[in-house]
Amino acid sequence: MTAVPDHFRLDGRTAIVTGASRGLGAAMAQALAAAGADLVLVARGSTAALQKSIAATGRRSVAVAADVGDPAAAAQIVAAAYAEFGRADILVNNAGIIRRASLLEFSEADWSDVLRTNLDGAFRLSQRFAVEAVARKRPGKIINIASMLSFQGGVRVASYTASKSALAGLTRAMANELAASGINVNAIAPGYMATDNTAALRADAARNQSILDRIPAGRWGQPEDLAGAVVFLASPASNYIHGITLPVDGGWLAR
Repeated sequence: MTAVPDHFRLDGRTAIVTGASRGLGAAMAQALAAAGADLVLVARGSTAALQKSIAATGRRSVAVAADVGDPAAAAQIVAAAYAEFGRADILVNNAGIIRRASLLEFSEADWSDVLRTNLDGAFRLSQRFAVEAVARKRPGKIINIASMLSFQGGVRVASYTASKSALAGLTRAMANELAASGINVNAIAPGYMATDNTAALRADAARNQSILDRIPAGRWGQPEDLAGAVVFLASPASNYIHGITLPVDGGWLAR
């Protein structure tokens, strides 16, 4: 019988991570490298520090400068994975943006920009990844990064909530169609994480405390808190898991 830890190893696999230059994306990329994967790092910012850290684990990486909301980006990103590593086994759709405004004042641009990045980009890249995997008869793992607002409504974030709720539904829809081809599609829903997207909330003393009061764990999540979840869903240990959205939230939803 194979030892349990081997089920979580990613040796010989290549993972694509979008929004990889910082925050959640960088932490998940580092975790996948530590588990044995080579990385395709998709970002508009610099990935130099992350690539140095990945190299220290003995894994390889390549950076792809791309805006996932660009309809041409999906083909470019997947092609880069095959050109550099000859394969693409794991896709983490992490790139995302948020815009805040009251519903009565929410602009068309703030609506369309968020949907373009958070939902359209994830759909196109997942589709391109799956087309190549099915054509090559290779199994694969697609991991979408959802949100607490895949379950809840939020305030002043209409387009973000719409995109993350839709992404949870898309995860289920893609799982239904791709499971028979050996492709697992699942999602991770981070709770309140200490990243750039939440800097304004953490800077507001009253809002910060109200959030902490709701989290049973008593603290904001750190990007590294997603390491176990992303490695699990990327690994053979999750081969019979399809279509879930896994909260990593310090107990927020249980409250």
